[in-house]
Formats: sequence, C-alpha cells, structure tokens
Amino acid sequence: MIGSLASTLPVVRRKLSDAVLDRLLEHIRSGEFKPGDLLPPERSMMEIFEVGRPAVREAVQRLQHMGLVVVVHGDGARVIAPSADSMTRQIADTVRHLLSTQPRSLEDLKEARLFFEIGMVRIAAQRATAGDIEAIREALQNQELFLKDRDLTNFLLRDMEFHRAIAAVSGNSIYRALTQAMFHWIEEFHTDLVRLPGAERLTLSEHALILERIAAHDEEGAASAMEAHLTRANKLYRLYEPPTPRKASSQRPRTVPLKKKVRPSR
Repeated sequence: MIGSLASTLPVVRRKLSDAVLDRLLEHIRSGEFKPGDLLPPERSMMEIFEVGRPAVREAVQRLQHMGLVVVVHGDGARVIAPSADSMTRQIADTVRHLLSTQPRSLEDLKEARLFFEIGMVRIAAQRATAGDIEAIREALQNQELFLKDRDLTNFLLRDMEFHRAIAAVSGNSIYRALTQAMFHWIEEFHTDLVRLPGAERLTLSEHALILERIAAHDEEGAASAMEAHLTRANKLYRLYEPPTPRKASSQRPRTVPLKKKVRPSR
C-alpha cells in the first residue's frame, strides 16, 4: 500500500487566492453574479471565504485579466459579459511578447492570417447581401480618399476596415475579432518592420478585384484574389535589422599634412 502511494504525484498545496478564484467563478458561471452585478466588497469576501485581503485582491485581479470583471475605483468589481473582442485582448500581451522574442512567430502569424482570411472571403462570396457589398465598397472608397490626401496612417486603418467588412459578412463575432486582432498584431510591429514604399496603389487595385469577385459571388475567384493579395503583402514585412557598424581599424589613422588642402566630400 505504501509503495503504491509513493508512486503517485505529490499533494500540491494550493494558494488561497486559487480557492477564492474557483469559488467566485462558480458564482459567476451559475448566474448568481450576472453581468452588471457588483461583487461583494473586499471585507465581506474576506469574512465569507475566511482569507486575508491579499488572497481576495489577487483573485479579483485574475478575474479582471480573464475579462470577467472590471474594477472601478470607488465602486468595486463589476461583472461584465465576456465577448470575442475581450477574449482577443486577453491574449494580446502574450502575442506581442511572442512576436518580439521569437522571429519565426511573425511568419507563423502571417501564414495563419492567410489561411484565415481566405476562409473569410469564401464565406463573403457565398453570403454577401447588397448591403454587405456596399459596406465593403465604402471601406475601399474611404481608403482611396486617404491615399489622395497622402494620409498613409489613415490609409492603413482603412485597410483594416476593408478586411473587417469582409469578415463581418459571416455574422460571426469570433471571426470578426480574430481578423481585427491578427491585423493589429502585424501592424503593431510597423515601427519594428520595414514596409516597402509605393505599394498603396497596388493594394487598392487588389482590394478592388477582391470586391468584384465577392459581388459576383465567385467563391474561387475571391479566394484566389485574396491569396494573391496577402501573399504579395506579406513580403512587404521583414524584421528590421539595424546597419552593422563598421569595425574599427587596428591600424593607426593616417594623418593629413597640414599644408595639404582637403576637399569636403560630396
């Protein structure tokens, strides 16, 4: 009997905050605490769970990180309804860290976006109503206006709007949130990546072709146009590598005779 017990995993002592978190999650998931409800005050929870203030605060902070409550100073912790947008926000910091520390992850993200958006444009070509097509066309027209004004910051924002309008055709909130999140995660590295200039006009023509195929309900044509667009666009992003400084010469610098005039370099 002793031998069989020794082969099992050791008993791990749980943190008090873990136990408090589990209890609060039970109440939220059961509907006892509904969206809009305030959690009991800290002191009340300390008495109910028979724990100290640090355990209660840590549990509430973790609920906030999970997107299940919002903490308002002077008001307390209020339960909120989770959404697809809040879901993607919860993992945003992790994704940023991944992208900044593992160069290969950027290529993985671009590949995932390509696969995902081809699926989105297929759905759009299948289901798009006249209203959907008009929303996509409006996004494209807005993008053209900002290019005429040479406002490239808003041009890029309207680029995202165009892709979001395509994802919105599905009516699926998770699809919309993931499309926006992936676009943000790539564009967020705009300062750390080099984007080749002069591609804006080509982007517009590619968007116009995608819209044309969606409006024609041409699923294969829309998918091919989106694949060509994103494959071409993905090549415009590469990790920024600062120029390598020249190695200092081990030889003594050559001196210039004082009488000799040196022409300034042009």
